[in-house]
Amino acid sequence: MNILILGSGGREHALAWAVKQNPKCDKLIVAPGNAGIAQLADCATLDINDGGAVVGFAEENAIDFVIVGPEAPLAEGVADRLREAGILVFGPSKAAAKLEASKSFTKEICDAANAPTAGYGHFTDAEAAKAHVRANGAPIVVKADGLAAGKGVIVAMDEQTALDAIDDMFGGAFGGAGAEVVIEEFMDGEEASLFVLVDGEDVLSIGTAQDHKRVGEGDTGLNTGGMGAYSPAPVLSAEVEARAMEEIVKPTMKAMADRGMPYQGVLYAGLMIKDGAPRLVEYNVRFGDPECQVLMMRLGAQALDLMQAAAEGRLAEAKVNWAEDHAITIVMAANGYPGSYEKGTEIKGLDRLTEDSSNMVFHAGTKSEEGKILATGGRVLNVTARGADLQEARDRAYAALDQIIWPEGFCRRDIGWRAL
Repeated sequence: MNILILGSGGREHALAWAVKQNPKCDKLIVAPGNAGIAQLADCATLDINDGGAVVGFAEENAIDFVIVGPEAPLAEGVADRLREAGILVFGPSKAAAKLEASKSFTKEICDAANAPTAGYGHFTDAEAAKAHVRANGAPIVVKADGLAAGKGVIVAMDEQTALDAIDDMFGGAFGGAGAEVVIEEFMDGEEASLFVLVDGEDVLSIGTAQDHKRVGEGDTGLNTGGMGAYSPAPVLSAEVEARAMEEIVKPTMKAMADRGMPYQGVLYAGLMIKDGAPRLVEYNVRFGDPECQVLMMRLGAQALDLMQAAAEGRLAEAKVNWAEDHAITIVMAANGYPGSYEKGTEIKGLDRLTEDSSNMVFHAGTKSEEGKILATGGRVLNVTARGADLQEARDRAYAALDQIIWPEGFCRRDIGWRAL
């Protein structure tokens, strides 16, 4: 098979790595890719949000299967254009992608599916939103309704923070994403992620993970796109996972099909778990980042078979083969992230590291220039390892990380602390 992966981050490097292990993969192109991806696949320059351009590129390059990494092309309807052209694609339609692209739409679907989630209000006017906050008090959660690259969620522990967040969102801090806001009750408990493949009818759970969203040790400081993750998530026991599938995922997928927008692709369910009962925090319509990195590390070559089964409507016959292992990924980010940071600094020492089925450095924001690896983003590297238990995986990952020479970068030293 000739395979095209859309995207340029750590998630896409992990997907490319897993796909490449599968003997079905004859040729792999990633658009636009990054310096790490370029070591195992051909990288191509392409506007991945332009459905026509993606279809044209796929046809010119005899692509058999397209895997869409990030949410933006899905929200733009790129998967629809590929399906119309008769090209096999892994990723939901534009209509189904509203599960991530609109928080208020997700709440409507949860209401229809009777899926347990936080109580909420949906506002198109700042003063009405502020009145809701004053009436309900803090802690409270303020969310930009649209896509904000994982950053449009403020967990306000006091009223003023919530009121400021409303001003920021309606003031354009998140662009068009904040033209409407959803304000939710604060849910306490432990958060974890469940990943499910869907083929329009059938659903198949393919793993659990927990990530660390805060920038500082002990899960303190500003929210980020994720500073590290591990799989499996101990809090998502088999019993909790079964409840989440029966009470949340399956009813949601039925509600989507009933509306004429059947879901096909991966569904990421962010869950809040308290006393063994899961409630939905949010849905994403693609693999999480950095959770994808630990899932791919554990799934390996079978990831391609599973994604293909979902795309072809064959999930009923698919099965996940799990090893009794654990994986962890540690994000190396540029100093200053998630605020302003310097770009173009050099990263050394990567060539000294062992890369195999248990140890990988996935590149998230890098480019190669004159033989040097340069940092181009906020989250730059994902140092990832597997082990028989989480402690072994963690020790391996930090040992590898400590060989990387990048004074302009930082990481958290406590990834996995909740589970350990």
